[in-house]
Amino acid sequence: MKALFVAGTGTDLGKTHIACALLRAVRARGLRADAFKPVVSGFDPAEPEASDPARLAAALGRPDAWADISPRRYRAPLAPNLAARLEGETLAMADLVGDCQAWLETCDADLALVEGAGGVMSPMTDDATNLDLMTALNLPVLLVAGSYLGTASHLLTALEVLRARGLTVAAIVVSESLDAPDLGQTVEMLRAFERQMSILVAPRDQAWDAAELADLLL
Repeated sequence: MKALFVAGTGTDLGKTHIACALLRAVRARGLRADAFKPVVSGFDPAEPEASDPARLAAALGRPDAWADISPRRYRAPLAPNLAARLEGETLAMADLVGDCQAWLETCDADLALVEGAGGVMSPMTDDATNLDLMTALNLPVLLVAGSYLGTASHLLTALEVLRARGLTVAAIVVSESLDAPDLGQTVEMLRAFERQMSILVAPRDQAWDAAELADLLL
């Protein structure tokens, strides 16, 4: 089984968009895929179909599986630790790591994706970040960036931090920011600074085919 951690250089950049496209591309090859998002905030139980876990479940062809994909769900659109606190709970990194490890141990798939919440350095608990979760799991990272003004600094900083922690970056995808500068120009600039890896481009289009990304990762 190939397992990856889907991380972003920031919040609302298209991590789930990329993950869903990759899951569909893997399944289109007749391979098995699965996904896990250990915690999600901004979750409306009255409209679960609009949530990230529901989108992942749909991409897996199991639209009712969203509760299994994200066992810890909180209403407030805040950092997970703050959203959990509003509901009288305290998130602990040991619990999040344990949830992910338990899921990975039982996952029967050719490709397994663990998706984080927010950016690389976004708080997950009161004393730990997404980076701490990634370090504990030690999975190769699928890093998603945007194409907005300032994304170069965010992407290059994230790469430095991940590599400093000894994590392997499996792929970099620039997800189109709809209100941002020219996508092609932005990616060309990024490629001038990141020469270790190729940078793939993902239009913010639900019909985007992630076949090239699947080729790279599988």
